[in-house]
Amino acid sequence: MVLSSASRLSWPRYTFRGARQCLSRRYATTTAAPETTTSPQYDLSDADRSRLRVQRNIGVSAHIDSGKTTLTERILYYTGRIGAIHEVRGRDNVGAKMDSMDLEREKGITIQSAATFCDWEMEHPITKQKDKFAVNIIDTPGHVDFTIEVERALRVLDGAILVLAKLRPVDRQMRRYNVPRISFVNKMDRPGANPWRIIDQIRTKLRKPAAAVQIPIGREDEFAGVVDLVHWRALYNEGPKGRKDRELVEALSDVDDEIGDLVLMEEEPTNEQLEAGIRRATVACKFSPVFPLLDGVAMYLPRPDEKEVLAHDTNLPANSPQLEEGKYGQLTYMRIYQGTLKKGSWIFNARTGKKVKVPSPCDVDNIGPGEICAIFGVDCASGDSFTDGSSAYSMTPMFVPEPVISLSIKPKGQETPNFSRALSRFNREDPTFKVHIDKESKETIISGMGELHLEIYVERMKREYNVECITGKPQVAWRETINQRTEFSYTHKKQTGGAGQFAKVVGYIEPCSYNAADGEPDRSFTNSIMGGTIPSHYIPAVERGFYEAMEKGTLAGYPIVGVRFVLTDGAFHTVDSSELAFKLCTIYAFREAFAKARAQLLEPVMKVDVVAPAEFQSAVVGGLNTRRGTIIDSEVRDDEFVCESEVALNDMFGYSNQLRGSTQGKGEFSMEYKNYAPALPSLQQQLSDEYKKKLAQKK
Repeated sequence: MVLSSASRLSWPRYTFRGARQCLSRRYATTTAAPETTTSPQYDLSDADRSRLRVQRNIGVSAHIDSGKTTLTERILYYTGRIGAIHEVRGRDNVGAKMDSMDLEREKGITIQSAATFCDWEMEHPITKQKDKFAVNIIDTPGHVDFTIEVERALRVLDGAILVLAKLRPVDRQMRRYNVPRISFVNKMDRPGANPWRIIDQIRTKLRKPAAAVQIPIGREDEFAGVVDLVHWRALYNEGPKGRKDRELVEALSDVDDEIGDLVLMEEEPTNEQLEAGIRRATVACKFSPVFPLLDGVAMYLPRPDEKEVLAHDTNLPANSPQLEEGKYGQLTYMRIYQGTLKKGSWIFNARTGKKVKVPSPCDVDNIGPGEICAIFGVDCASGDSFTDGSSAYSMTPMFVPEPVISLSIKPKGQETPNFSRALSRFNREDPTFKVHIDKESKETIISGMGELHLEIYVERMKREYNVECITGKPQVAWRETINQRTEFSYTHKKQTGGAGQFAKVVGYIEPCSYNAADGEPDRSFTNSIMGGTIPSHYIPAVERGFYEAMEKGTLAGYPIVGVRFVLTDGAFHTVDSSELAFKLCTIYAFREAFAKARAQLLEPVMKVDVVAPAEFQSAVVGGLNTRRGTIIDSEVRDDEFVCESEVALNDMFGYSNQLRGSTQGKGEFSMEYKNYAPALPSLQQQLSDEYKKKLAQKK
């Protein structure tokens, strides 16, 4: 089984409708099981086992400006993949190897995930055995506006390097996909470097047991090397020397039974036992060793056949497409989970059932399980699963957050085909980038994860499609919901010259969670009819009417969330009833009940992290308070002030300029979507009045 994506490693979500809820636990080379007690197994050959022993698929992930791309650049240089090191921001007019887009080099940030590979030869410190490891690396963005790129990459990776610097790290996505990780403290040569504070934050902020496997020799401008606590050596040019630190053993004993037993028996673990214990705890996502890099990747991160993955047993998977077309057409990345992909063989798309002939994958005759390859000429959507035709198993979905900001867009001057072509491509390419036409204003509306997210796509339209656009003021993605249960009984009658329309629906609507957990719906339809008062073939029309009514609320014209629709009774006419009649009846019944259910406006709330010099603490807190922010946590460490808060997105517009002015340009912040919360009554009334005024003008 292979999981495909378009260029830049894109694996978006799937939505399975009508599928059997059967998930099968399996490993990198095991097929998903049907609804039986045993799962069919794929036996690895001796050659596969030998190859996978030295195969690693890893990602580099961290907060923005932690040095992910710079670290990847150094890895490529010291493994011989590139001949020179270049800076991320492209001051030498070259830029980092992994930042291929001009926009990435200009802004100094990673916008799209980029894949590469390298070979690393390691001599084991104990056995002295030399092995050459093949490492596939994906460099991911750190800015929260491009979080989908991280989701795609972590969905198929076996392990990750969590790069840590001064800013508070975030590893929620790694936890979501159970990705084992090693932690690398970066920027040890910078002023104020403090690795012990970072390790303490891993334990307290991320609630992840962690300990230094290597400790620094000096810091800042005196940083000279590291001491390996596992193998009792210091990494100097002069040779190995050093000692073992007790803290590592104690931290490991809390998460590994074998090391814990040795500690209880007051026995000292050997170097081999300590190394094996670190690997067991890391692969099980119970521990994060801090400091080792490529040697740590080889020794502690899992092999492809050790990483557990899930597959759906379904014949009707649907997915959110992700495509990227380059100079030579669509480039598709594939991760092989089972079997061998051979040049010239035929594979079947589990989603469409389409038969595809495999072209040459990067001039290699075949690709085995656990490997990642790139090929041209395969017509597919990102996230599609391919099989040999004997099954329709599809990989489990990934989490795709909903857009939180929208703005209108139109081409400057006369519209050309490139305008719609660009929007169509970006919409397929990025599951968090949405495009729709407003039914009332007839304007084209684009939605995304933040102002920078949409700004990048507008700029790409200008550069890649020669379409300069005019955008409107950013709009918050408001939502509407209800606060109480309301019953309804509605009869729809319409008589014309011929057959009329008749339908009656009875039931109630009630609140449900509008901040549902990952993968859970924020709306639901329940059919509780007993006795067949409404024929079963009309029930789907009732459900469609409910979901259509949810698209636009009557309070301020925004989508509705957090509503459960329960159908309990109804009536029909043998001649005049139809699917259309029941659909319209449901829409009218819902609108009538919604008006009586204490409708409420919801606004997106963002989690905002601000970092600034300690001298500007009062200015930062005061600025957040003026924007109705709630301070969740704050601390002063060394000369730096860190503040964690929650602020409504509608109040965050223009905050960047305010923070820059109040901190003399020394403050920085990041924000990400947290949840929806009720809006202020005054704001709700204002938006409701504006909506009613707009409706009155159209009459």
